[in-house]
Amino acid sequence: QVQLVESGGGLVQAGGSLRLACAASGRASSSPTMAWFRQAPGEERRFIAAIRWSGDNTFYADSVKGRFTISRDLAKNTMFLQMNSLKPDDTAIYYCASGSPILSSLRSDSAYRSWGQGTQVTVSS
Repeated sequence: QVQLVESGGGLVQAGGSLRLACAASGRASSSPTMAWFRQAPGEERRFIAAIRWSGDNTFYADSVKGRFTISRDLAKNTMFLQMNSLKPDDTAIYYCASGSPILSSLRSDSAYRSWGQGTQVTVSS
């Protein structure tokens, strides 16, 4: 079982930046892929970005490509999401997840076994 704890959310003005972190503990090595999802009020949870622990393969949703950057620190078992040029539409609860999805399922939340508690990101206009 992998435990995940997010941090770094908050309130920021449009155009600003935030950096989220997701610290993994437990059997992190058994989950080769980590990802960020977000859920806005009244909407379903949506894929944002994913990264493979081994290598530098990264994947992004079109809505954040060029603005968000996912990365990881293997020594600290921590994943990051650098969010730049934030927009009010980015307002949501952001969740990190870990699992072993195949490539075709990487953007599906059902493919991930472990989830963090979520961190609120609010972007004001």
